[in-house]
Amino acid sequence: MDLARRLRLKPGDRVHLADIDPAGTHGFEKSDELEAMLAKNIERLDELQYLMYAEHRRALLVVLQGMDAAGKDGTIRHVMTGFNPQGCRVTPFKAPTPVELAHDFLWRVHEVVPGKGDVAIFNRSHYEDVVAVRVHKVVPPSVWKRRYDQINDFERYLAENDVVIVKLFLHISKDEQKQRLERRLEDPKRQWKVSLSDFDDRKRWKDYQRAYEDALTECNAKDAPWYVVPADKKWFRNLAVSQILVETLEAPDMRFPKPTVDLARITLD
Repeated sequence: MDLARRLRLKPGDRVHLADIDPAGTHGFEKSDELEAMLAKNIERLDELQYLMYAEHRRALLVVLQGMDAAGKDGTIRHVMTGFNPQGCRVTPFKAPTPVELAHDFLWRVHEVVPGKGDVAIFNRSHYEDVVAVRVHKVVPPSVWKRRYDQINDFERYLAENDVVIVKLFLHISKDEQKQRLERRLEDPKRQWKVSLSDFDDRKRWKDYQRAYEDALTECNAKDAPWYVVPADKKWFRNLAVSQILVETLEAPDMRFPKPTVDLARITLD
């Protein structure tokens, strides 16, 4: 399966989200066989995380970005269950606190970067500081434009220090977003998720799309790649994300370390 390769953006290419179908499935169809593939991938993630923890040479950082209702929470709930919670931390990045605002914009991010053997999942991330901050004009262009290079330097530093970075942009259409927001309004079990900012940001759809296109274009390095995952169909989104993560963790050819004691000398009464 070459799904991950097909979804991975090529460094240096200009990104045009309008050219990528958010309802695309790359030839896959929803089926029992596909559900079995997803289950197998989730099981494999558990094995690979355990191996990474035992090897203790690298960490995995997963960055989830997307428009409101793109499925960041759903992806974590349905795919990341493959990870053992003892070695996996999910961090949601919301509006910065006064303490965080007193530091540089990457300070709160570096604080939760995973240690060797661990997995960190960012629900939104430092990319809010070149997307939402730009759209809402929180800082002038001279500030957010500098941040592209700062983010690239930061991610290169992490990669050079054995943090494997996977950045996933969940690509949803405006029509699908509307349907999902409407379901939130109608479903008592989802109404708690309703935020006025979600509906306000919808009015800025084009501005957000341009901001994301620039971020995906400017911050897409070999060691910190972006994947654009069509997210209108949740089943395909989940399959794609699971496949990307499996292939990413299989690439380093991780090995279990040798025992630190002479096993032959150990006897059990």
